[in-house]
Amino acid sequence: MERVISVIPNHKLHLHTTHSWEFMDFSPGKIRPQEEGNIVIGFLDSGIWPESESFNDEGMSPPPAKWKGKCHNITCNNKIIGARYYNSEGLYPTTEFKSPRDAIGHGTHTSSTAAGREVDGASFLGLAKGTATGGVPNARIAVYKVCWDMLGCSNADILAAFDDAIADGVDILSMSLGSDDPQPFFDDALAIGAFHAMKHGVLSSASAGNSGPSPATASNLAPWMLTVAASSMDRKFISQVVLGNGEIYPGIAVNSFKLNGTSFPLVWAGDVANYSGGNGLLNAKNCLPGSLNSNKIAGKIVLCNSVLGDYTGVVMANGLGAIVSFPIPFLIDIALSYPLPATQVKTGDGDAILEYIRTTENPIGTILVGETWKDIMAPYVASFSSRGPNRLNPEILKPDITAPGLDILAAWSPVASPSGSPFDTRKVKFNVISGTSMSCPHASAVAAYVKALHPNWSPAAIKSAIMTTANVMDPRKNDDHEFAYGAGHVNPLAATNPGLVYNASEADYIHFLCKITGESNASCDGIVPGRAWDLNYPTFGVAVEDGQSVNATFTRTVTNVASANSTYRVTVQMPSSVNVEVHPKELSFSTVGEKKTFTVKVSGPKMVEQPIQSGTIVWKDGVHVVRSPLIVYTITPNSMTTSPFRPTERIGFGANSNNWNMHF
Repeated sequence: MERVISVIPNHKLHLHTTHSWEFMDFSPGKIRPQEEGNIVIGFLDSGIWPESESFNDEGMSPPPAKWKGKCHNITCNNKIIGARYYNSEGLYPTTEFKSPRDAIGHGTHTSSTAAGREVDGASFLGLAKGTATGGVPNARIAVYKVCWDMLGCSNADILAAFDDAIADGVDILSMSLGSDDPQPFFDDALAIGAFHAMKHGVLSSASAGNSGPSPATASNLAPWMLTVAASSMDRKFISQVVLGNGEIYPGIAVNSFKLNGTSFPLVWAGDVANYSGGNGLLNAKNCLPGSLNSNKIAGKIVLCNSVLGDYTGVVMANGLGAIVSFPIPFLIDIALSYPLPATQVKTGDGDAILEYIRTTENPIGTILVGETWKDIMAPYVASFSSRGPNRLNPEILKPDITAPGLDILAAWSPVASPSGSPFDTRKVKFNVISGTSMSCPHASAVAAYVKALHPNWSPAAIKSAIMTTANVMDPRKNDDHEFAYGAGHVNPLAATNPGLVYNASEADYIHFLCKITGESNASCDGIVPGRAWDLNYPTFGVAVEDGQSVNATFTRTVTNVASANSTYRVTVQMPSSVNVEVHPKELSFSTVGEKKTFTVKVSGPKMVEQPIQSGTIVWKDGVHVVRSPLIVYTITPNSMTTSPFRPTERIGFGANSNNWNMHF
């Protein structure tokens, strides 16, 4: 058909599952409510629970005049000013609502994290008690329900939601969802939709994914998106195990169940397999549903050895509680919620508990109710957070930034199980969960805050401000360095006054696309194929094939957004094995909005299987610090096998298309 540019499979994406603002030294509400109230954040997610206290509109003015959105099948107010839902396949699970109402809890959690109103006395059944608030509590919320319980989030619905959100008048889009693996740009509904949003002045903030700590797992890799990793904050939830011999082992869990210090018999799951049900040692020790002998564990606390599931297998077999000993040490940072008294202990502690069970005639123990402890190591990148390098384009560092995503308290849907288990009948107004889904709305809120103060800034300028003002992360806590945390930990207040920004336009991104694909079409005339080193990005990446020398030249342009008369001088930090030259070394500005261009030449000897070489390029004027990471790393030949485009599109576009604009 004449209006059809291309056809892509209807892939299914997945959800990437408020002390945090205090942890970042950010007090919401430092700008005038009317300025914040002009900003609309759109959420592509699982919907919202509009009756939550986090979405009350007390004292809020009517929606801004620019707003053109609608509310379908729920009642909106001056806080939630738009709500739509999309279900192109017409499939509605019995657990779902045919409306923007949230049956999962995920969308309610993300939207309240970014823009929830202040709610005093919020907690998860007594844990993490305090005032819950979003980063921009006076901003407006627009909901676009594209994700459904058990069905995921389809490309068709996502693209329809993008069209509506842009037409409705959102300012920032927050998307805590993505594919398990990076998708070529033309198959990626989020990349395509975010490109359209960028053209209309809307920044898209997206989660990096929860496939860490494996390398090259980050998704949402388009350079016109803000890609967010997840990190910790200085609070963790501890539920201790007390054995009959007096030994105490700290475990991590969001545990609200009270056993009042009473001890109960202990048993190892591997010793109580449900053999008559066809289960052996492997299923039993993992505590899978149906794998345990109910006659042997009824009323007992069970030691399980698995990272899988929600331990409903223990509930089904009438077990009283569960001690989870993870065989994978790096996953111990995630505080999970279970449908029964439970906690996660370190592998070594689990071994000690098993030894106690094996060597004691009548082993007993108890699980204490959860407590809140101080985490002095914060911030560090969470183990589950997806990492770089960028599988689509190694020169673009992804993720861009990290933000709190571990153990986040926010609003919840009362019809959704807080633990995800169908056996969990608890109803909660607030829940504690973790994921890059939780870090994404933190960054979205910061973007909205910057947009409120600088309404005319482009999406690229807002993104640059967030990245170049980020707090430096400690590489000793993060072996993956910038591949884990990007430019650093988001700093909300600093992002409002970056000094200089790396701006980029639609034309710049089209130039980038032409260069990395070598296409010959109307939009790419005169552009020589090559590396993406001249995209005006706030970070610098040099991927060197094993055995090759380091040789890269970057061109960058910065725009003065601070004092009219200012002079910035550059400093470079880089390991001695790599040489970096910046020219010129000084940039002088006489007006706001003035632009200056500089080049960065990176050179070095041949490299073979070298770890990431991390450095920085920093511009200072005595007030502002404009910091950009520079990384050099090796790749094996042809290791980046995933193309930004499908193979046929690297050859040509076909009869119906002759430029990038038609596709994006």
